[in-house]
Formats: sequence, C-alpha cells, structure tokens
Amino acid sequence: MSGTVRNSNGFTLLEVLIAVVLLGILSAALYGSYFGVLRARDRASSGMEARRELGATLDLIRREVSSAKFVPSGATERHPLKFVVEDRDNFGAPASTLTLTTLKPPAFGLTHGESGISLVTYHVVEKDKKLSLRRQERDLFSEESTVIDYPQMEQISSFLVECYDGSKWVKSWDTAINNGLPKSVVSVGGSVRVTVQIMEEGKPVEFTMLSTPRIGL
Repeated sequence: MSGTVRNSNGFTLLEVLIAVVLLGILSAALYGSYFGVLRARDRASSGMEARRELGATLDLIRREVSSAKFVPSGATERHPLKFVVEDRDNFGAPASTLTLTTLKPPAFGLTHGESGISLVTYHVVEKDKKLSLRRQERDLFSEESTVIDYPQMEQISSFLVECYDGSKWVKSWDTAINNGLPKSVVSVGGSVRVTVQIMEEGKPVEFTMLSTPRIGL
C-alpha cells in the first residue's frame, strides 16, 4: 500500500486566531504605555509651569511687601498710603484680599511722568468653580479711572495673607485702624505671611512666603 504525504506551508485557523489575539494584547500594551508616557509628560510640564508661575508670584509679592510704603503723617485724603488685608473665604477656602502702596522704579523708556508709588491689589476670583488670583496695579497719582485686572495665577485652591501684630498672626490688617505696618520680629522671620495652595496630582500642596516691609517703618 502506498501513501502520499501532503506538505502545507499555510497556517491553520487556530494559529491565525492565536496570532491575532497576541497581536491585540501587544498593541494594547504598547498603546497604553505610549499614551501613559504622554500623560506623564503633560502632567510634568503642567506641574513645572505651575511651579514657575507660583514662584514668580510669591517673589513679586515678597518684593512689593518689602517695598510697602506707609507714613501716617504724609498720607492725604486724596492719595492715602495704605496696607490693607481683608479676611475672606470662598466656600471655606481662604481667599484674602491684599491692597498696598509700594515703591516701584519707573518703567524703562516711559515718556510720561510716574510717581514711583503704585497701588497694588491682589484678590481671588471664582469662575466655573475654579479660583484664580488676580492683580491690579496703577500709579497712585494717576488720573486714569480704569484699572485693568490681570490674571496672576490660574487654578489655585486658596490664597491666605496673614500679618504679625507683635504677639500673633492675624488675618486682617488696616493701616487706617492699626496706624502702622505689621510688626517685624526677628524670631518670626517676617511680618507678612502669604500662603498659596495649589493641586498637584489631585493632592493639595501649600507654599508659604515671608516678607517684611522695610521702607515705611
């Protein structure tokens, strides 16, 4: 009896199905890893930008507080020199308002007069259930009636300004009432404390800055 052997170079249906399943698993793994890396890169980039923005904001406030100007005898009714902190909150989250007169060098290349004393205000605004820190600035002696409200920091969780009164930290201050700037004590490390809270990877993180007015003491 003779027989024949049939030689086939093809694949069976089962082999094809197994190959397709393995290819699908490998593709899903590569797909997930690739987009996971992209998401991680975006989070890192966003976090770095938020940290940069936060650092610049705290440094700006530190310099402005350090240059805060207040002389009770030199204040006039029309152009009062002030340092005011209002204790406010937004659904339980600190949302202080800080208004101060601060010395500022004239901008380079200005063609019009500038007094060198600016009235600066920081306040928190809520929009679409998100908080942002806004900043206003104008020359104290400017005749301009319109003050532009600039976005200073987007998507913060809270903004808290505290002043040292010589014995404890308080959340409100008004030179019209206190008749002076917050008290400077070496052991405290500063007389004005600013705390900004932001969210990083779903967790609240606080950053604090200390400063002391050194001009109008």
